[in-house]
Amino acid sequence: MEDVLDQQSQPLGQDGESEIVTEDAAFVHGEPPQDANGLPKVDSKVEVLHAKVTKQIIKEGHGPIPSKYSTCFLHYRAWTQSTRHKFEDTWDEQRPLEMILGKEKKEMTGLAIGVSSMKSGERALLHVGWELGYGKEGSFSFPNVPPLADISYEVELIGFDETKEGKARGDMTVEERIGAADRRKMDGNALFKEEKLEEAMQQYEMAIAYMGDDFMFQLFGKYRDMALAVKNPCHLNIAASLIKLKRYEEAIGQCSIVLAEDENNVKALFRRGKARAELGQTDAAREDFLKARKFVPEDKAIARELRLLAEHDKAVYQKQKEIYKGIFGPTPEPKPKRNNWLIVIWHWLLSLFYHVFRRERLKAD
Repeated sequence: MEDVLDQQSQPLGQDGESEIVTEDAAFVHGEPPQDANGLPKVDSKVEVLHAKVTKQIIKEGHGPIPSKYSTCFLHYRAWTQSTRHKFEDTWDEQRPLEMILGKEKKEMTGLAIGVSSMKSGERALLHVGWELGYGKEGSFSFPNVPPLADISYEVELIGFDETKEGKARGDMTVEERIGAADRRKMDGNALFKEEKLEEAMQQYEMAIAYMGDDFMFQLFGKYRDMALAVKNPCHLNIAASLIKLKRYEEAIGQCSIVLAEDENNVKALFRRGKARAELGQTDAAREDFLKARKFVPEDKAIARELRLLAEHDKAVYQKQKEIYKGIFGPTPEPKPKRNNWLIVIWHWLLSLFYHVFRRERLKAD
């Protein structure tokens, strides 16, 4: 259950394994979800999946599509078409939905039709008629959906387990859920080594989906340790992938999840520091690196990052010094005053006139 570590950029952590992909490797650039508040703008071809369901692909996926009774893991946002009111967002909640095709809730029939046509990693815009959504009555609890509401979904299929898994998460024992998550993590590690970063992250996200907050809240002792030994490396490997994809804010979020459980996790501190440094958050990055160095004082990768920060600070100081010098400039030399000879002569004449006038007056007296 080792997580993948970067040879050049990551320190040796508690497990001692080194990561496969180096800093110089070619990056696969993923695209983050579009504007979370409004419907995404999509220009792709409209596919008619059902009389009441259409689909437009936002991002292509890979591999086969799920079969009936597959357990699918997906993120989605949902809006009512008439008012454009967003009533649900699993990305905000950081909780992927688990859906077994053919056993979905009635109000998700249209969503399930769309998902059944998607490949792993695919993101799409679905339009679903009210008949395959919340129906004539709508929903006045959570989520709040008015009657006869047509729905738009932005959906991403993270991945799916075929029917051979046999059970939904809720029907699995603790050992079965941890085992299923670990299999996904190992699949993710294999994809990471091949530099298929987007596909690797999907496997890690599916592994994490087996161990949601509700599940982790119930675990104590060795079972919680077993779960964290799978879950935390998944977050860390997602962070490593996101750093390579230059999605630094997201990487910081993944590391912070791990640090909430284990505040002294060296890999989480190192990767968060690296992401912060890339964003120019040098003080926060230095704080992470210095804390990590307390636990591995001889680590060369941490020393290198601290040296790079020091060099960066020195370069910034020199640049600011030059800027200030250019703004204010050197103190100007005092210029000699040039005499105005007309004024000098005028003053001399006035003085002469004063003395002549005074002398004549004294004579008169």
